[in-house]
Amino acid sequence: MEITLSPLDTSVSKTFYTSVQELPDGERIRTCLQCGTCSGICPFGYLMDYPPSKMVGSLRADFFERVLKTDTIWMCVSCSACTAFCPSNIPITTALMTRAKEEMLVAGNVPTELQSALENTQRYGNALGESPRKRADWALGLQPEMNILAKTRQPVDVLWYVGDYASYHPRMQSATKALAKILNALGVKFGILGPEECSDGDSQRLAGERGLFEMMAQKNGQILRRYKFNEILTTDPHAYNAFKNEYPSLGVSYPVRHYTQFLFDHLEQLRPLLKKEVKAKIADHDPCYLGRVNGVFDEPRALLSAIPGVELVEMSHQRLNSLCCGGGGGGMWLDGFQWEKAHTRLSEWRVREAAASSAEILAVACPYEPPRFEDAIKNVQTASQLKVREIAELLAESMEL
Repeated sequence: MEITLSPLDTSVSKTFYTSVQELPDGERIRTCLQCGTCSGICPFGYLMDYPPSKMVGSLRADFFERVLKTDTIWMCVSCSACTAFCPSNIPITTALMTRAKEEMLVAGNVPTELQSALENTQRYGNALGESPRKRADWALGLQPEMNILAKTRQPVDVLWYVGDYASYHPRMQSATKALAKILNALGVKFGILGPEECSDGDSQRLAGERGLFEMMAQKNGQILRRYKFNEILTTDPHAYNAFKNEYPSLGVSYPVRHYTQFLFDHLEQLRPLLKKEVKAKIADHDPCYLGRVNGVFDEPRALLSAIPGVELVEMSHQRLNSLCCGGGGGGMWLDGFQWEKAHTRLSEWRVREAAASSAEILAVACPYEPPRFEDAIKNVQTASQLKVREIAELLAESMEL
């Protein structure tokens, strides 16, 4: 039987293919082997109408517009597993998946909950829709009083970029306070931007909103230029990734470390302060944009190992092959959409692994993760005894702060 396909306007495919190849290392998409590794390792690839390898095939066949008529691209959480394991070293996450999301946004094919987060970011400078004036409220009552640079105008060694969820989310504020106490105990001269701080925009960029990301970068850059400091410290791996890998091309370039890197470099000063035992088996979760994307694996584990009483255990997926929490690439704002498609959550897969490793505590170092994993534990019977703790919280407990 002869099969006749309807005529297609190939201009969309050709324009998209060209734009992908113009991105950094994007020309490597021509070297795709069609091995399917990217689709196989994608945690939600099995649910996508067009998983990554099929998207590349669609580009080659000049019918990419069909990809843009589906909505399963939003199952991608930008975990970068496809990029990390691609044998042709194609930057699939940034060059293909993120570009496809940009086209979806332009076409108006975007889930409502994600659209709300993007609108909040544009209007309030954070995806949660909170008032910028309340951004430093988490620090009220802390002693010594938090150094908000707009008030003091003091030069500092470290400018701590706190971030959206570490500033506003009720679950994360205890971890943010813990890190502040640790920095004070170490005698670090630091300050925060407080109400002047805007979202780093990295997750919004990965969700396809490049323009909004550049606007946030420009705003943060303008603020940062007002102050004197030696380096930036971030709470959030996504902010770390933005300042390290994305902002420099936009003219915003500063030395930057994630807080686990910073504390690791002060470990000899920190070690004598770790006096209280935390007797527990602890599994360390590798955040995608700290571990897989930026290669920070050993520092968090070294900090945990320095705590008296801790026994580190490893989950079956770890380090480069770690499972995503599901919050990146806009996943924080797509839970409802993804649940309708999958009827499961990546965070639930992860806490099952933690429970199977005999861990009593799942240690994390990203503000997205404590609320996601704690919600997941409620739905996973085998993980009911598992606790989720930020590494800063565990350190502060051992320091009896």
